[in-house]
Amino acid sequence: MSLADALEAAAGALPAEADAIRPANGDAARLLATLSSEGALRVAAWLIAERSADAEELAQVWCEEPAGQAALLAVDEAALPKEGRKLLRRLRHRLRTRGVATPEPAPAPTVARLPGLSEELTGAFVTGFDPMGARQVWWLEPQPGGGTRLFECVIDDARGVLAFEVYSPTRSDLRRFLKNLAANSGFPAYAIEVATAKALVLRAAQRQAGERSAPKRWVEWRGRLGATDTARLPGALAQEALGSSVAREALDAAAQLVATERIGPWPPLRAVLTPVVERLESALESPLVVSAATRREQVARLVEEAAGEIFSGAAAAVASHRFREAAFGFWRSADEEAARACLTAAAAFEREPTGDNPVARAFVELWLRPLLSAGDETTPAPSAEEAPEGSLLVRP
Repeated sequence: MSLADALEAAAGALPAEADAIRPANGDAARLLATLSSEGALRVAAWLIAERSADAEELAQVWCEEPAGQAALLAVDEAALPKEGRKLLRRLRHRLRTRGVATPEPAPAPTVARLPGLSEELTGAFVTGFDPMGARQVWWLEPQPGGGTRLFECVIDDARGVLAFEVYSPTRSDLRRFLKNLAANSGFPAYAIEVATAKALVLRAAQRQAGERSAPKRWVEWRGRLGATDTARLPGALAQEALGSSVAREALDAAAQLVATERIGPWPPLRAVLTPVVERLESALESPLVVSAATRREQVARLVEEAAGEIFSGAAAAVASHRFREAAFGFWRSADEEAARACLTAAAAFEREPTGDNPVARAFVELWLRPLLSAGDETTPAPSAEEAPEGSLLVRP
């Protein structure tokens, strides 16, 4: 996990510092300049406790500045886990070698001490979309009686909440869970605010498919999640950072993301796609043998009609939302070009007729690729002898 990701997690855990953390965009020096002394202490303490590897990167910069040195020296070593204590001792040793006065280590406690609420693990994470359009969401909250509660969800903005579980893991289990999240580079999870995680799940729940009943645990917990009215969804954060784009090149780039399966394929329900497949099969099996150019025009017209039919109404809104959310993942992965393409596609699904939308057509072509490929292979090219001049038909 990068320092920027760690600071985003800190922003979710420390809402009082979030307005200073996010504009810094992972720049440790800029962050230090905007934080109060108390805020710098809280950020340093949280990072050292929860993201020790990333905290060391931040400390390399903060050790060069008096305000950063003061924050690092003020961190309470006794409140840190083992790895955090080791890091803090290394940092203090580094400062002592530079002639900075550091506090003497506190004597080891001789009585047991219950962990304070501030020491509980908090935060939230969301993955990108899988090929079917679903993604996973997790968030951590302190339990009233001590310990941490872990929420784990699978959501689909077209089908609703697919899975929902609540666990009460040990602290070591949580650290193992967070380590595994960070290590899964093939399907990364991005840090978000807890309120944002809840908002994502509640939004998906509004589209719970009629034929799919909500998970039992979700029904039990839905009313206990709290208000999320002010939560900004991940896609909104990417939109704020990158702005809006209406360039045709960006829309074509989004269609290419679909064609190369960097996004999608997010297929529709079988009942929606079956009529399209039947019409295309009927056209390809027609007894009239036409030229390859005519067949391509015929198929292109069917694809355009299918795009307009499939992406009408609610389906267009779902596609727009998914592209905006996909932009967040690309943005957090430092692929701004792909992120801007996704934002452009999101806007296009909101305002353009879907039949004219190259991204919608790219989806249909992707879903029907095996059938279209078979049609290309079986379409004969007419010869000059078979077709009279000016005619596109070939006698069977």
